[in-house]
Amino acid sequence: MAETAEQAIAGKLRWQADACRMLGSQLYGELLDRAVEDIEAHGPIWEVLRGHEDDPEFSVLGLRMMGGLNRLALSGSAPELATAYEAGDATAAWEALRETVERNASELRELVDLPVQTNEVGRCVGLLFGFLAVAAETGMPLRLLEVGASAGLNLRWDRLGYAAGDFSWGRADSALRLEFELEGEPGSLPPTVEIAERRGCDATPIDATTAEGRLTLLTYVWPDQRERIARMEAALEVAAEVLVAIDRETASTWTERVLAERTPGRATVLYHSIVSQYLSEEERARFFERIRAAGARATAEAPLAWLRMEPADDRADLHLTIWPGGEDRHLARVGYHGSPVQLL
Repeated sequence: MAETAEQAIAGKLRWQADACRMLGSQLYGELLDRAVEDIEAHGPIWEVLRGHEDDPEFSVLGLRMMGGLNRLALSGSAPELATAYEAGDATAAWEALRETVERNASELRELVDLPVQTNEVGRCVGLLFGFLAVAAETGMPLRLLEVGASAGLNLRWDRLGYAAGDFSWGRADSALRLEFELEGEPGSLPPTVEIAERRGCDATPIDATTAEGRLTLLTYVWPDQRERIARMEAALEVAAEVLVAIDRETASTWTERVLAERTPGRATVLYHSIVSQYLSEEERARFFERIRAAGARATAEAPLAWLRMEPADDRADLHLTIWPGGEDRHLARVGYHGSPVQLL
């Protein structure tokens, strides 16, 4: 028997509820569970989400809906929901959420069409060890190229402070200090890194220096995760100090264009974190093929590193490939929002 539209949408939200709980948001997990019941009963959430039954899995319908609702809460359009989120009361939050959906159904239908923009700066704690490995091995300034950069917060990784037990790196005076759990020994790492260039691309880039950009970025931080909210607010302070241009372009076309540029004396680091799942199979294949083609052209005078942090199971895998050579290295396993980092 073919799956009904209600079953398809309920399945997407049920999966998202489990994922949110796994990543530490009991509030979103419970609210999404209740949203499933609302869909099965043809309630107001069903009226907002109907028509999205064929949306690709990678478009994370549940997070798009919750992001739209959080935007209404943060912007002042849903004060009762904002108050319930602040209190962390799932029962009160559900009542306020359902009323918010009923009152704002038309606007929510438009907000659900927007892509998720989770510019999670906590992931820098894993990416850090890849950047430092490239700097140590090449001895060159780094040319940073981030795909799926959103607002480019993680292009400012060197302007942050890092601390894990006896390990520390980065700027002591940074507005953002990332404290994390570290498993394994980091070894000898360069105390500083010279950044020669910072560039990024995104299908829908965000300007972190504007009020609209800041609201959008906070929209996709789960409201019961206070540490992530504080991290985002501090990251926005750093973003105001270091301006970065983010191009509106697809991963494969941008990668082909920027990797065609000759940059002797610099180590190019093309990187991405939790991006592959949002690409179609065809786009992902083109993107990876263009990276490998550029790797084949790399020289000792202009090396290319491919650093990626992508989903595995309960943690993400951090891999690094440096050309010439092209050996793939599994550097670490990393929490999806950063901590913990298990060096391999």
